[in-house]
Amino acid sequence: MSAFRILLTIFIIGIISFTGSVIYNHGWNLLPIFFGDMAAMTWPGQFNFDFMCFLILSGLWLAWRHHFSFSGLVLGVVGVFGGIMLLAPYLLIASFKANGDIKILLLGKDRAEDSACFMLR
Repeated sequence: MSAFRILLTIFIIGIISFTGSVIYNHGWNLLPIFFGDMAAMTWPGQFNFDFMCFLILSGLWLAWRHHFSFSGLVLGVVGVFGGIMLLAPYLLIASFKANGDIKILLLGKDRAEDSACFMLR
């Protein structure tokens, strides 16, 4: 778990630094470029589409982990638009709350406890 937490910390520092530099040099004009590359049917567009699919899965997982509650749905939407800038800190904090238990980290406490009962049957 320590290596995972170190990796998440590197992601957090890296994405904040990279994003800050891009915003400074190019402004906030991401969406027209992002979707423009997809509309052009180029390799950057293919990468953006693939990445967008990962972001949607990430957002769905966040919402599912919180039982599709209102806060879970909000977190999921923010996750889609926030990407690793939201997911890495979320996982880092959740890893400490789960005391390093990967089952709790991935499933959430309620589902992890339910699956433990299911495994004993």
